[in-house]
Amino acid sequence: MNDQNQAIPSSRSPLAIIALVLTIVVGGAVGYLYTQISEIRNEIAQTREALLDEISKIHETSAVTTQTSRRSVESLRSELDAARRQASQLAGQAKDDAEKHAEGLAANLRKVQMEQEKRVAAVSSEVSQVKETASAATTRIAEVNTDVSNVRSEVASTRSELEKTIANLKQTQGDLGVQSGLIATNGKELAALKTLGERNYVEFKLGKTKGPQRVGDIAVLLKNTDPKRNRYTINIVADDKTVEKKDKTINEPVQFLLSRATQPYELVVNDVKKDLISGYIASPKVQQPRN
Repeated sequence: MNDQNQAIPSSRSPLAIIALVLTIVVGGAVGYLYTQISEIRNEIAQTREALLDEISKIHETSAVTTQTSRRSVESLRSELDAARRQASQLAGQAKDDAEKHAEGLAANLRKVQMEQEKRVAAVSSEVSQVKETASAATTRIAEVNTDVSNVRSEVASTRSELEKTIANLKQTQGDLGVQSGLIATNGKELAALKTLGERNYVEFKLGKTKGPQRVGDIAVLLKNTDPKRNRYTINIVADDKTVEKKDKTINEPVQFLLSRATQPYELVVNDVKKDLISGYIASPKVQQPRN
C-alpha cells in the first residue's frame, strides 16, 4: 500500500509542476496584462486629459475667434451702415444739386423760349405789317396802274382832242397887217395853244376904270364896249407910249410892237359885255430887242 501511495505522488508531480508553471505563467501574464492595462489606462487618461485640454484651448480660441469675428462683423456692419448713410446723403445732395441744376436749366429754357416767343411775335408783327404794307402797296400799284392807264387814255384822248382843236384854229391878219399866230376863240382853244407852247399867254378880264390895268408886261385901259356889235375900244400903254385901239371886234388879233421884241404882241378879246371884256395877250417866247 505504501508503495502505491509513494508511486502516486511521483506520478502526479509533473502535472502539478505544469499546473504550477501554468499558474505562475498565467499569473505573470495576468499581472503583466494588468500592468499593461494600467499603463494603457494611464495613457488613455493622460491622452483624454490632453485632448480635453486641447479641446478647451480650441474652445477658448474658437470663442476668441468668434468674438473677434463678431466684432469684425459688427464693425463691418457699422462701416456698411455709415457708408450707406453717407451714400444716401451724397445721393440726396446729388439729387438736390441735380434738381437745382435742372430747375436752373428749365428757368433758362423758359426765359429763352419767352424771348424767342417775343422775337417771333415781333417778327410776326413786322411780317404782318410788311404784308399789309406790301398788300397796300400792291393795291396802290394796281390803283396807280389803273390811274396810269386812265391817264394814258385821257392823255391820248386829250391829245386827240388837242390835235382836233389845233387843227380847227385859224390864222388871220392882224390890225398891223402882220400875219397872226393861231387864234383861240374860247378857253378850250386857249388851253390847246398853251399846251402847244409856241407863245406865252396871259389871260385877262377888264372892266372900265379910271386908269390902265396891268396885264402881263403892259397896261390896258378899257374905254367903252358895244356888246350888241361885239366891239370895244381900248388904250394900250407900253414902252411909255399910249396907243388907242378903236372899235375892235371879238377874236380879232390886235397887234402892237414893243422895243424888246421883233415880233408883235397880240391882244385877243373873246367876250364883250357891258363895261367888261375878257381874253388873252400872246407874246413871243424869245424876247429879242429890235434894232
